[in-house]
Amino acid sequence: MEALAFVIGVVLMIVGLAVSIALHELGHLWPAKKFGVRVGQYMIGFGPTLWSRRIGETEYGVKAIPLGGYISMAGMYPPSPEERERAAAASGSGSASRSGRAGGGFFATMVQDARAANDETLHGDDDERVFYRLPVFKRVIVMLGGPIMNFLFAIVLFSILVTGIGVQTATTTVASLSECVPATTTSECTEADPEAPAAAAGIEPGDTILSVDGQPVDDFAEATAIIQGSSGGPLTLVVERDGTEQTLTVEPATTEASTTEADGTTTTREVGFVGISPTVEYVRQPIWGGTQAAVEQVGAVAGILWQLPVKVWETGVDLVTGQERDPNGPLSVVGAGRLSGEVAAADSPVLNRVAGFLGLLASLNIALFVFNLIPLLPLDGGHVAVALWEGIKRVWAKLFRRPPPKPVDATKLVPLTFVVVVALIGMGAVLILADIFNPVSLF
Repeated sequence: MEALAFVIGVVLMIVGLAVSIALHELGHLWPAKKFGVRVGQYMIGFGPTLWSRRIGETEYGVKAIPLGGYISMAGMYPPSPEERERAAAASGSGSASRSGRAGGGFFATMVQDARAANDETLHGDDDERVFYRLPVFKRVIVMLGGPIMNFLFAIVLFSILVTGIGVQTATTTVASLSECVPATTTSECTEADPEAPAAAAGIEPGDTILSVDGQPVDDFAEATAIIQGSSGGPLTLVVERDGTEQTLTVEPATTEASTTEADGTTTTREVGFVGISPTVEYVRQPIWGGTQAAVEQVGAVAGILWQLPVKVWETGVDLVTGQERDPNGPLSVVGAGRLSGEVAAADSPVLNRVAGFLGLLASLNIALFVFNLIPLLPLDGGHVAVALWEGIKRVWAKLFRRPPPKPVDATKLVPLTFVVVVALIGMGAVLILADIFNPVSLF
């Protein structure tokens, strides 16, 4: 049963990833069609086509490898010089010959191939239904549509998680009592340890703590802060038991607690201790809690992505040396699938597993949102950067009363795009190998 649950978790993550990709590409497709751009294909996945159907001028389909997707828009870039010459010759004499490939080596050939592929989507020099002819702001909307769909999907998932299900919170209701005062907050009891203050004071499981030392408390963290910060002497606890309030007096003992700082150093301090364990319940958050969680996750993912090469390098070192990986480091889709399988196979209530899966899928969509905003081709952020650069050039020309500049030919950036793609493939391979042979585990 555990193996079956693991497989179900992996399959659910694959389906969730496919839905996320479909929404991402829909975010590009809808505004592109709205602005009149001719879209030839809308595909989910890469590799061999499993299913497709043409509706109007667009072919919709699913491919075998669900690791991405794309839409094929006409005229992503302006026509190449050869295409312009051919169009001019055709309009003048009715015939033209196709130019050969550009010389200059590997990268020049790549540029020429990119231009040739782009030219095939054009229907003549006067074709208005092409992407590069859109105003700058419309091109930015089309390219940001994909990442924004991932962000909105993450907000929906986080809202279901934190508002519909709730956030696991340590409440002020007592679940159990410690039998003794251990040497440290993480130690086990021994026969030589004294009785815990909470048990000695008459606190019982099921009691709900209303106030500590005259201060009302709404959650267990507030009660713990007061108790641990007590400087000695008895504390007054007001608890609700069987619908009635009772006032109890407890005298905290002193024990040691360890704290790990951001730089990895560990400090030890003495804290007050009474020996109460809280009841953990799902507490529903306000309706804006999902949006707040998504925004906070964006900051966390951005903090990882800006140092992604270093993080991947460290992951590779951990893979080779066999050291334990950073649990907050980057993952591949293989790692996300494994974590989803672990969540599904966990020995916990179904609601906990559902919440874990929703959290993973929401975090994956936040990662897609942030990653695609990186201003490098072939990512969406790279296309946005190209459009904005053209907009800046147009504003500059207008300010100084110069002729409007030609559209930016992004095919010239194909060599840089190639380097980025190779780097992404390399980092992805390292993460996939690490997720197979040195995976991060939730448990």
